[in-house]
Formats: sequence, structure tokens, C-alpha cells
Amino acid sequence: MRAATAREMREIDRIAINEYGIPGAVLMENAGGAVVRYLESIINPLADQRFCIFAGKGNNGGDGYVIARHLANQGAKVKVFLLGEKAAITGDARINLDILDKMNMDVIEVVSERDWDKVRVAATFADCLIDALLGTGFRGDVTGDMARMIDLIHAAGKLVVAVDIPSGVNADTGKICGKAVRASHTVTLGLPKPGLFLYPGADYTGELTVADIGIPTAIVAGQKIKQNILMAAAVRAILPQRSPDAHKGMNGRVALVAGSRGLSGAAAMAAAAALRAGAGLVTLAVPAEIQDILAVKLTEVMTRALAETASGTISQKALGEIASLTKDSDVLAIGPGLGRHEDTVAAVREIVKTAECPLVIDADALYALANYTGILTECAALPVLTPHPGEMGLLTGLSAEEVNGDRVQIARQAAGEWGSIVVLKGAHTVVAFPDGEVYINTTGNAGMATGGTGDALTGIIAAFVGQGMSSHDAAVAGVYIHGLAGDIAAQAGMVGMAATDLIKAMPAALYGMKNY
Repeated sequence: MRAATAREMREIDRIAINEYGIPGAVLMENAGGAVVRYLESIINPLADQRFCIFAGKGNNGGDGYVIARHLANQGAKVKVFLLGEKAAITGDARINLDILDKMNMDVIEVVSERDWDKVRVAATFADCLIDALLGTGFRGDVTGDMARMIDLIHAAGKLVVAVDIPSGVNADTGKICGKAVRASHTVTLGLPKPGLFLYPGADYTGELTVADIGIPTAIVAGQKIKQNILMAAAVRAILPQRSPDAHKGMNGRVALVAGSRGLSGAAAMAAAAALRAGAGLVTLAVPAEIQDILAVKLTEVMTRALAETASGTISQKALGEIASLTKDSDVLAIGPGLGRHEDTVAAVREIVKTAECPLVIDADALYALANYTGILTECAALPVLTPHPGEMGLLTGLSAEEVNGDRVQIARQAAGEWGSIVVLKGAHTVVAFPDGEVYINTTGNAGMATGGTGDALTGIIAAFVGQGMSSHDAAVAGVYIHGLAGDIAAQAGMVGMAATDLIKAMPAALYGMKNY
């Protein structure tokens, strides 16, 4: 499912109005009608229900006026509160405001303290509050009377339905612009917006529905929209299908270079996740001193000892053994628990430049690439990088906060510059490709905020590549299935959930995707 930025949505509207000849008032009518139909699905009947509609000065407010008219026609009791004066309303919104005036509907300009008292009383006794204050084009921070109105909406403690996007949420990034409406439901218009799926905006969206407002599909198809919302149907279509007569050699030979003294767990979880994601054969190459530990932890995984440094990390002397391993493997995952010894860092860079099979690069292997991302263009196949925001910041020179402030654009830019697939982990995970295409995941939960879940993702993506998926499809499917397994594991409770719980849930996640 495509997701449009604010700029892209404005262009779609412009083409619909100016080139296809659909009046803006018609699109506004369709938008308001779609919201009312959604309200009927959650509040039935609408008759005699009390609604407060909070309207701004733009087209979002105009949608609110249409909603008010339709609700009144169905017998609901409606009050409209306009933040400002009627004289400031123009265009299509003005047309619909004038209709309300002719219907003698209660439209109150909120300009004095007495007006604010009316807002408080009406909100207290309302059954539902409609947020039509700010649309997707809002920029800057919410302050002054707008912030006061949002506070009042929250203080009422009622069901809140946002029109298009909760006011104060940035449509492109999910950033909160100083203050935002926390909606119970959001009816977004035409196409979803990325900010509805990216935190913190996703936490303000509530239950989301996408409403058709009559924009011709040809207009959307003609736009180069490169944001995608990752849904089950798309993943189901690309998952590998296992033949009834399959044997282990047909299901992927996955190699992992991971682990170091004190960090055997990361290696173990990546390897276990690869198995649970369907890999036929998994070989885990680790520093010699921890090989015995991993052999005990992982019954089904083959282990291989590598030359090590005095600190218990792999050394450059292991490069020959690793090269031999990659020749016999369909994919190499590198990084979990690897350590940051200077000799290890040098070895990682050499592996990235010379590996003959596709790479999945995570954790300490990403650390080794800081200031060396140029070598990614030397990879034999398109590599997959799986940084969390801190690691992404290390690679880009940004803080984790800056990375999270614009996850889509930063991941997209990095993927283009590095000629790599970038899986920017977090809520929600973003998968970006060198051509600018981006996928925003919809699975996963807060229970996954625990050590080892990122290592599991590395193993899952590697397993999918090993089973014959392209690195592109493996990254997309891996992220979705990883989150889905986390959701299954969380059914027993999020707090206290461990990465191993997610790994154990992998077969159920895969079975569910293929059979439901």
C-alpha cells in the first residue's frame, strides 16, 4: 500500500482538480461523507448523539463542516467550534461553512474567554469529538490557542476521531509538532501518510482507516510515490515455497561470523533465528575459545573455530577460513557480538570487500564500517545493513535523536549513497533501497525492546536470502515476519518477553502467513 507525503498528496489533489476537472468542493464533500460513514460503523445510531467538531481555518476545517452537515441530517446534535473568525475562511471551506449558516447550525467562533467556556462545557457533555483543526500541510509548532484547544480535547476524556491526520502530527515523519491530538480513531483521506505509521505519530493515530474520496486511480499510479506500508498480503506473495520433496541442501546454506568472549549469546540467537526462519544448514564461525560454548548451546547448528585475538575476538588470520566458508554458502551474516578489537575491525572491512556471497551486516560489523561505507560499493551483491538508530547515527554522523526525527529520509539517503539495502530498526522499522523505494513495517511491539531481537532479525534475513529470495525481498519479508513473531510471542505478555521467545515463535509466524 502506497503512502503519500504531504507534498505528494497536494500534487495529487492539484491534478484531480486542475487537470481532471473534479471540483475541490466535491473532494471535500467525499471526504466528509467518508468520515461520517466511518462514524456510523463505530457509533450506531448517530441520531441524538452529541458531537463537537473542532475546525481550523483551512480545508481540514472544511471537511469538518461537511461532517457537521451530514451528522445533523442524521439527527445528531452537533456543535462546531471554529478556532478563529468566520471572515478568515475562504475557498471550498467557505462554501461549506455558508451552508451551515443557512441551516442555522451552531457554529461558534472561539475568540473570547466566554467562547472557551462554551467549548469546555460542550466537550464535557459530548459523546464524540471530531478533530478537523490542522491538515497534513501544517508546518511549525503548535502553540497558543491551537495548543490550548488540543489540551481541552484531551481533558474531556472522550472518543476522538481525527480527520486525515491527528492535528500536530507531521504527516511525513510522525514527529509531534510541539503538541498533538491523541486520537482514538483516524480517518485518513485518499492515501495513508507515513507519519501515521512512524512513532511518535503512530501512538497518536489510534485505529486507522483509509477512506476513498474519489481521486482517480490513474492519478496515483502516475505519481512516483516511493513510500510503501508493509502489509501481510505483499509479504505472503514473496515468501519462499518449500517443495514437498525438499532436503536440507535445497533450503539454504547460511554462514554467520559472529561472537566473541562474553558475547556468545548474540551469535547463538542469530544462528537459532536463521534455523527457525527455514534455513537448511547453518554454520556459525566464532573465535576458537567460544566454539565449545556455542556447540553446546546450538544442537542443530554447525560451528567452526576461527583464529582469534588475545581479547577473544576474530583476527585477520581467520580471513582464509572465512573466505573458504563463504564459497560454500549462499549468504554470510556478520556482526552479532563480534567485538570491536582493531584487528577484528580490519578483518570485517576485508570480508565486506571480498566476500563472494550476499552479505547481511549488523552490530559490531557496522561499527567497523564507520568512515568506511564507501567499501560497500565493492560488495559482490547488494548488501543488507541492519542498524538501530545509534548505529545509524555512527555511520552518518548524526545523533540517534536526529535519525529518529526523519527515519524515512535518512534511511533512503543512506541506501542511495552506500548502494545498499538499509534496514533501520525501530518503531516502526524502515527498509530503504538504493533507488529510493522505502517500506515501513506494521508489525512488532514494545516487548521487542530487549537485547537479542536485532540479532534474531539478522538471522531471519540471512535465512531468507539463503532460501533463494533476493536481498530486496528477504529484507522486506524478514522485517515483517520478525515483527509478527514478536507479536505472537507478546500474547503471553510483553514485559519480560525475551528474544528467544520471538525466535521460538518463528514457525508459527511463517505457518500463519502461508495458511491464513
